[in-house]
Amino acid sequence: MTSSIPTILQILPALHEGGVEQGTLEIADAIMRAGGKALVASAGGRLEAHLRKNHVDHICIPKIGSCNPAYWTSTLRTVRHILHEKHVTLVHARSRVPAWIARLACRSDRVPFVTTWHGVHANTFPGKKLYNSVLASGDRVIAISHFIAQRLINDYHVDAQRLRIIPRGANIQKFSPEAVNGQRVHDLAEKWCIPIDSPVLLVPGRLTAWKGQNVVLHALRHLSLSRPDLKWYCVFVGSASGHHRYIRDLLAQTTHFNLTQRVHFAGHCADMPAAFALSSMVIVPSLKPEPFGRVIIEAQAMGKPVIVTRHGAAMETVKEGVTGLSVLPRDSVALAQAIAWVLKAPKHSLLEMTTAARNMVLAHYTTWAMQHATLSVYDELLHTSLAATFVDKTS
Repeated sequence: MTSSIPTILQILPALHEGGVEQGTLEIADAIMRAGGKALVASAGGRLEAHLRKNHVDHICIPKIGSCNPAYWTSTLRTVRHILHEKHVTLVHARSRVPAWIARLACRSDRVPFVTTWHGVHANTFPGKKLYNSVLASGDRVIAISHFIAQRLINDYHVDAQRLRIIPRGANIQKFSPEAVNGQRVHDLAEKWCIPIDSPVLLVPGRLTAWKGQNVVLHALRHLSLSRPDLKWYCVFVGSASGHHRYIRDLLAQTTHFNLTQRVHFAGHCADMPAAFALSSMVIVPSLKPEPFGRVIIEAQAMGKPVIVTRHGAAMETVKEGVTGLSVLPRDSVALAQAIAWVLKAPKHSLLEMTTAARNMVLAHYTTWAMQHATLSVYDELLHTSLAATFVDKTS
């Protein structure tokens, strides 16, 4: 017995925070709004509440992301049971271990299988390429940027028939200057103890070494010594995610550089639109190439100047001097100079840049565009009309 309503299962390790999780929530919402049934399987997390709010069923599989082979047989049994019991018509996998298990279940039960390649996933040791390859094995393979698509073509030989490039998107209703009221910004400024009249340098991202917070501190030290006339206050937003030694090192470095009165580590922020609204610029200093970089387009959607490192997918969303600024990775002096430029730039120059950036986001990088394109991929495999229905419901 099968249902005429397509039932689509997304499968991932957990529902804590990050681009994978956010994309899962957005597509689950789109499936429901298009008249389908959305299921999500993971080990759970704080974002389960968002699924419940949108009436999306979450199925808890505690060891779905475990690399321990001892759990794989029982997890595979669980996934196959879900496919049968829930009459699943398509599975969308977003991470490697869950993808291997889902692939086996789908192949045995002849269920269409879609993958999204979210990360860089380098081939750093023997066997890693094979481990990664499951995310290139879907009936359709979604790359979240042209940068990732080229990697899939070159290293995993994904052909044009299966490959679809669907960039991540910003929620332009949520990330809009008009959507954030002054009280939200004021509350955040008080919480973070922002000095009056100090431009805020916002550095969003998990506190982990490859995100480059260390480089920002070196840049701020250089800035404080070379341009003592400039006012600024820097806020690092993001959780430590278990990297407690790294945060201790950052705090020690902040003290060593005599920056404790001008730097604040805010931890997780539940109101990122207000954080962007509070900022004078947004810095994304990643040491490794970003597969996409959602915070960049969210900041641009909020009309804020962005400074990024010159590699990866950031080069698709930031055109030097037009929609933002870019510096070479680890170049703290160049980063300090870029910060100083934004702080001293004429208002009309910044307005031209931020307007061009927001227009680019509106044209190419919205959540709606990402949702519609993903539903179209499902339609290709299921011969359904989810994307067309989604258009009707959101027009």
